[in-house]
Amino acid sequence: MNQAVASPLRAHPAFDALREARIDSLNLTVEHYEHKATGAVHYHLASDSPENVFLVALRTVPHDSTGVAHILEHTALCGSERFPVRDPFFMMLRRSLNTFMNAFTSSDWTAYPFASQNRKDFDNLLNVYMDAVFFSRLDPLDFAQEGHRVEFAERDNPDSDLVFKGVVFNEMKGAMSSVSSTLWQVLCEHLFPTSTYHYNSGGDPAHIPDLSYDELSDFYRSHYHPSNAIFMTFGDIPATEHQARFEELALAKFERLEEKIAVAPEQRIASPLQIADSYAFDEPGSTAQKTHIVMGWLLGESSDLQALLEAQLLSSVLMENSASPLQRLLETTELGLAPSPLCGLEDSMREMVFCCGIEGSESEHRDAFETQVLQVIEDLARDGVAQERVEAVLHQLELHQREISGDSYPYGLQLILQSLGCATHYSDPIAVLNLDPVIAELREQIKEPDFIPRLARKLLLENPHRVTLVMSPDQSLSQQRDESERARLADIASQMDSDEKARVIELAHQLEQRQAQVDDESILPKVTLADVPATLPELTCEQTERNGVTLTRYAQGTNGLVYQQAIAALPQLSADQQALMPYYTNLMTELGLNGGSYLETQNRQSATVGSINAFTSMRGDVNSEQAVTANLVLSSKALAANSGEQIALMRDTLYSVTFEETDRIRDMISQQRARREQSVTGNGHGLAMAAACAGMSPLAQLNHQLTGLAGIRSVRKLDEDLRSADALAALSQQFTDLHKRVADMPVQLLAIAEAEHMDSVTESALAGWPGSSVDGSADLWTPTAIREARNELWVTNTQVNFCARAYPTVPVGHPDAAPLTVLGAILRNGFLHRAIREQGGAYGGGASQDSGIAAFRFYSYRDPRFWDTLADFDASIAWIAETNLDSQPLEEAILGVVGSLDKPSSPAGEAKQHFHNGLFGRSHAQRERFRQQILSVTLDDVRRVASEYLTPENASTAVITNPKQRDADLSRIEDSGLLVQEL
Repeated sequence: MNQAVASPLRAHPAFDALREARIDSLNLTVEHYEHKATGAVHYHLASDSPENVFLVALRTVPHDSTGVAHILEHTALCGSERFPVRDPFFMMLRRSLNTFMNAFTSSDWTAYPFASQNRKDFDNLLNVYMDAVFFSRLDPLDFAQEGHRVEFAERDNPDSDLVFKGVVFNEMKGAMSSVSSTLWQVLCEHLFPTSTYHYNSGGDPAHIPDLSYDELSDFYRSHYHPSNAIFMTFGDIPATEHQARFEELALAKFERLEEKIAVAPEQRIASPLQIADSYAFDEPGSTAQKTHIVMGWLLGESSDLQALLEAQLLSSVLMENSASPLQRLLETTELGLAPSPLCGLEDSMREMVFCCGIEGSESEHRDAFETQVLQVIEDLARDGVAQERVEAVLHQLELHQREISGDSYPYGLQLILQSLGCATHYSDPIAVLNLDPVIAELREQIKEPDFIPRLARKLLLENPHRVTLVMSPDQSLSQQRDESERARLADIASQMDSDEKARVIELAHQLEQRQAQVDDESILPKVTLADVPATLPELTCEQTERNGVTLTRYAQGTNGLVYQQAIAALPQLSADQQALMPYYTNLMTELGLNGGSYLETQNRQSATVGSINAFTSMRGDVNSEQAVTANLVLSSKALAANSGEQIALMRDTLYSVTFEETDRIRDMISQQRARREQSVTGNGHGLAMAAACAGMSPLAQLNHQLTGLAGIRSVRKLDEDLRSADALAALSQQFTDLHKRVADMPVQLLAIAEAEHMDSVTESALAGWPGSSVDGSADLWTPTAIREARNELWVTNTQVNFCARAYPTVPVGHPDAAPLTVLGAILRNGFLHRAIREQGGAYGGGASQDSGIAAFRFYSYRDPRFWDTLADFDASIAWIAETNLDSQPLEEAILGVVGSLDKPSSPAGEAKQHFHNGLFGRSHAQRERFRQQILSVTLDDVRRVASEYLTPENASTAVITNPKQRDADLSRIEDSGLLVQEL
């Protein structure tokens, strides 16, 4: 792999062409190159996709929990030699038509990726990223802003208390509020006693202040060098053109470093460990059934493809779905309420980890739980597993290999990230992209009856490198940490003389001046409105009908997969039935069909489809947010060869599901509760916005009541109530009644497949789906209109705050929707980013117009403040009214909005979006009209809508905070009119 070979590949003269490999299942060719002078590697995924992706990754191997790699990721993007402005990354976000821009810190690499469909834009971003990574300025003020610093609580008063500040410091306080993050970190500390994974690569808030600027600089010099770099690209730009730019922008200026940065192999422990630890639990009341018990095994090298597939295979046999033996145990054991979020195989590190566990338990259940888990694995090792189950698991691996995703990250970036781990560990990333040969080999191996039992023995039963972790809630831990932090700060203050105190005050002033300075942005490249495509491409589709059932079909490049949906308008529902919808849609694909058990359903799903799920799709009318349309959607994907069985499964799911398995219902609702409770620390800003908007439209109200903070509180109560057999029986009957209402509604179908499969898919769908004689048009769901203010403060288990303020506005069909949308981008770019993130220390903040619910929302994310943040929201409104802006902020805001409107999805995702847009009145013409309105927005339009809609009397506010913050500010909370809500 390290020697140049004879190859038809064309490489830039500075590179050696090593090899290429065609991967038919992904419809691309992977090309491998090495830079002659520095040894930097370049993998190019040659595709006909016009969405080109770039990523440069550096192996980063920290040896402490100061967060050095994470803070460096932030600081490197704060100015470079060619672009010595304060914030080039965020400036480029608004000077670009990118479809993706970000930076990631993993446990053993740091990566800087972007994607764009525009070649000029791609070249602009490449200029900035290459300079940021290899020629960063690392200004000490940026380290103070992004990493950590001390300031006086009263900034200019040296007699006031010291406080820690810093974006990463506050981000990690928020991240470590998550119980699952704490679980994983503590488990890794013991599974990896000697290697880099022992430490928190993101940074432990207790250790982040230990990092010095000099240590950050040293880490940069040793790690951010081309000899330690992995370049990866995807798309239709030839590799030679990329390499010419790499050479020109950076590589020609470096020589090879001989030091090889790598993760050391972990030293194996001789016998299993049992560890007891605790996590901060700040909620009042009992801590009963709040303990987590997790078992973790250290397996083999993730870069060994055979070992990787074997581990994936065994993990899936044990835990793929509720019919899998270990997953079934975790869902049904009386020792806990739900499976742990840490279940399954983690294969992103050098050595793989297999985990299983439960939450809602007690520490005294540890030994019994261990015994139950090991017994399941021993049973598998003794009895084996049915051949069809192993075949089904391989079917899932093949389907996953073929799927062209890209609805969250660009497809090319997902492929790059999938292969980056192997490249990081000096192994072959091409092999992990081309799984077909290994899957074919496994298909032969599984014919041997002892194959799976042998894996179970080797990887788990006979593997002594095992840790059982018991994490119990501690209601005093947060206070202990606060006291420790205050004591540390007091000790720092006690050792300061007057000059040192003056330097702290001076640093705060210097940082404020730097944050307020106006940089010469003209040195940064940009695209302009002239580079925006004039129109959006429109997909084409066909419709056909049989027996009263209409099927809409899209011929798309899906790489051998078929996506099908059945869509039915929701009937009129009672308030109680509406409240049950999130549980109903979750249960629909989790219960028995045709009188069978849910276990039989799970096995049938695994053998037939890649996924099947039900959900409700709701949107406000184009011209009225009070008029809401709602559909039930049953959605699945499968290999083309299984499209007939796929439609039969969907039909049986909708018409033959029964709600009689009450134990299963209770288990699933407990699991849903656990997932929803864990969502707060990761999506607190979304939950806060939903609470602030809850009075602005029927859809906004439902979002809050069903899936927002009120919904989390409701699922807790429901889960508690279901401990009564009578309540469980009553709920079963309610689901049965609700299902009859829904299943009686007429259905229409959606099919997405490659052109050569479309006729057979159409025939099987229309032949397999019964027609309906029911006219559901007279009985459609029509929610009650609502328009009222809400002001709430929600108290939960979090170390940071999430703030939101919202104002009622207009739906997308209104002429003011476009300037309101642009207003959000201007406020974020021009005021909120600086005030909330840079000065306030929150991880993020911004504003946006949601035309679906006719609301304009402000938000902050992982925020150390909340009163000052709410004041910043208000100050931004005054800023837009009083500041004499030129045309540049307007153009940047419009570019950002158009970039998000034009962002591509996967082939199947674009078809689904086109179809459902049409169902809700969002025609191509309407979307083009809105896009043109965006392009025509003026600064006068923006100021007018800000003054008209964002008025104090119309504001609604929601804050998520913790009990300590609530208690400290109780009188002010009461005076402000915020209604305290306990989550």
